[in-house]
Amino acid sequence: MRLIIDTDTAGDDVFSLMLALRRPGVTVDAITIAHGNVGFEQHAENALVTLEMCERSGVPVYLGAQRPFTREPLDAAYVFGADGMSDSDIPRAAQRPSPGHAADEIVRRVMEAPGEITLIAQAALTNIALAYLREPRIARAVKHLWIMGGTDNGVGNVTSAAEYNLYVDPEAAKIVINAGFAMSIVTWTETLRDGLLSLEQLAALDALGTPRAAFFTKVNRASLAFAQETQALDGSLHPDALTCAVALDERLILESEMAVVDVETVGELTRGYLSVSNHILPDIEVADPALRRRPPNARIIKRIDQQGFYNALRDALL
Repeated sequence: MRLIIDTDTAGDDVFSLMLALRRPGVTVDAITIAHGNVGFEQHAENALVTLEMCERSGVPVYLGAQRPFTREPLDAAYVFGADGMSDSDIPRAAQRPSPGHAADEIVRRVMEAPGEITLIAQAALTNIALAYLREPRIARAVKHLWIMGGTDNGVGNVTSAAEYNLYVDPEAAKIVINAGFAMSIVTWTETLRDGLLSLEQLAALDALGTPRAAFFTKVNRASLAFAQETQALDGSLHPDALTCAVALDERLILESEMAVVDVETVGELTRGYLSVSNHILPDIEVADPALRRRPPNARIIKRIDQQGFYNALRDALL
């Protein structure tokens, strides 16, 4: 399996990278950096540190979009710490980012190997949208696009309507979701269901006693504290790692549904909202003759094997 992972590396993005980098039979062709969780250059540094921790130095890391299409950047340092790594003061990696823009590298690599590269998007979709606008053929040339983002008729994590990755650049998300990619989406709604690692599971991971397990525990401290203090959860949430785990092994998917999805870009209260159809709804033209039926354009992941997800993460930390 060949991957390009587009990321705003902080907290759980790190663990998603570790899953892919440590998985036998998986080649991470490139890591592309988008604006998001913390400072832009820090995202790249965190990715490079993660490569070093996984003994995969040499995987190229490309800098991409430093801001959304229309708004000022918005970070989430309140969740992950100023460095995105729970303020762990981790030494600088020896490897440096590679020359070239992330969007150009996505286009080049996908078009050189059509049908071979799976793209995992675990940040705002700005880089993916830019790549598509530069070369629309990538929508058909990508083997599969996995998106961590949005909600499935649930509550967001920035506003009541919107999850962070879509909220910070809904214009980019709307472009990507309507571009024609073969696409699966793991939502914040699904993360709340199956992406929670309990305190017992976290303790068991720490007890592995490996350098990677110690790294995981150190980097996860801020996210765990936020989940406990703000979200009243007995554990920490792992949306990006959950998305990567099912992309690597679809046997972990217990339930999914093809749906018509789109993104709200202008609503005062719903900007960044992911609209997801549901099989219980009437045909749209029956409910309102003025509306037009659209074919399903994404697979929404509804339920995931949580124990299988935990096992995959454990194996990555050995």
